[in-house]
Amino acid sequence: MSSSPTVVRRITRPDPELVKTAAQYGVATLHEANRRRGLMLDIHPVVPGTRMCGPAVTSLNHAGDNLMLHAAVEVCEPGDVLVVATLSPSTHGMFGELLATQCRAQGIAGVVLDAGVRDKRDLQEMSFPVWSRAVSAAGTVKATPGWVNVPVVCGSATVQPGDLVIADDDGAMVIPRSEVAAAVEAARLREEREAANRARLQAGELSLDVNNLRPLLERLGVTYTDGC
Repeated sequence: MSSSPTVVRRITRPDPELVKTAAQYGVATLHEANRRRGLMLDIHPVVPGTRMCGPAVTSLNHAGDNLMLHAAVEVCEPGDVLVVATLSPSTHGMFGELLATQCRAQGIAGVVLDAGVRDKRDLQEMSFPVWSRAVSAAGTVKATPGWVNVPVVCGSATVQPGDLVIADDDGAMVIPRSEVAAAVEAARLREEREAANRARLQAGELSLDVNNLRPLLERLGVTYTDGC
């Protein structure tokens, strides 16, 4: 990352068809398929019932200052996900209804912030997809330059510009751009296995047998008794 404040205009994004396919899967499925990597910790949906999937455009800001968030919107393409981070921990309300209105007009798929949002009711009425660490009425200034489209850390997960970000009611996660194809294929196979298991469970089988867990219980020394 350049030590000087910088806006990188052009980034490499995943194949649009891969993004479209990945969007069919939920965060839980893709997280498992991606070997349980990339989950953004303590990042929660502000607008339940929404979901998003798209390439990351990153914005690195100073705490309590959302200047570079505004700058990042300009370089987003339709379908992108804006990922907002700060140089030091912050819960300031960096994003609200007016920015959401702008993002929607620009075709941005949604926003993830390792910080706070405000105007929660308005965001929910708009059904604009937003995930954040906090909700806070505390405002921000626009005074200190930062960076757009540099590596950031969001919810303890590293996000590179162009990585794939997926979010739903279970949370938000990131998959490195180079690993999207493998994760999507693993998710497809996982859903096929789950469909077969679901049919067995609906037929009355127990998960102990469907998942072959009885031998594991035995190896771990678990015994059964009919009384205390």
